[in-house]
Amino acid sequence: MDTQLESKPAGLLYVVATPIGNLQDLSPRAQAVLAAVQQVAAEDTRHSRPLLQHFGINTPLLALHEHNERQATAQLLHRLQQGDNVALISDAGTPLVSDPGARLIQAAHQAGIKVVPIPGPSALITALSGAGFSAERFVFEGFLPPKRAARQRRLSALEQEERTLVFYEAPHRVLDSLADMAMIFGETRPAVLAKELTKIYETLYAATLQDLQNWLSAKPERQKGEFVLVVAGCPPPLSDALDPAATRVLRLLCRELPHKQAVKLAAAITGLPKNQLYTQALAWSNNDEEAEA
Repeated sequence: MDTQLESKPAGLLYVVATPIGNLQDLSPRAQAVLAAVQQVAAEDTRHSRPLLQHFGINTPLLALHEHNERQATAQLLHRLQQGDNVALISDAGTPLVSDPGARLIQAAHQAGIKVVPIPGPSALITALSGAGFSAERFVFEGFLPPKRAARQRRLSALEQEERTLVFYEAPHRVLDSLADMAMIFGETRPAVLAKELTKIYETLYAATLQDLQNWLSAKPERQKGEFVLVVAGCPPPLSDALDPAATRVLRLLCRELPHKQAVKLAAAITGLPKNQLYTQALAWSNNDEEAEA
């Protein structure tokens, strides 16, 4: 009797979050998956190999980064179609959050291969959870453009964004980015600087954008590490919220003093937040400039 071997079912593509610093954050489920799959696709095998070795995991590694993503995706997709299970990891945190891998996952979906996310650490969520701003609605912008003009254009497009803003930034650009944020969002906009999350020198520093610049500049060693910047969203316009007395006080002070001084005095007199008063003063200034133009 003729027999026909059944084709081997396709493998599974696991998307595995790895620690952003503290190795104890690698979940037992993630460890089990990384040990059981036939292949681990890693952003940088030199970085990931010590992580796997720490947990006694000897699964073969294959590099998948922005420069070889097309070629590596084809190779990994073939293995998945042959029935092998594959795990995708990045250097740290959750894959695809400012990391490569989207091409592989899209290809797996298109080929009908099951994708299984294994949740875990993320610098984005870790910083947001410790910042104290509203996380019901937020905007993740990843890394800002390295060139100042492009960076300022991106920030200008977010100037009136009312949702909480989250950025990643490199140590050699963090001061420049903060300076541009202070210029565009206003020096008094509240923000939290999170660096070296889950590591020995983890720091979360809450202040205004201007004060964050001053704090970082005071000691060069503070500019080292991996940064997440969480910035409060733009407060809604205050034209309808200010009572007539507060409006009159702020108007009079703005006519006689620079905005920063006027806002400081108006906050002391009215008890309203400096951040909101500054936004209103800036709106009046922009309207006056447009009228003169």
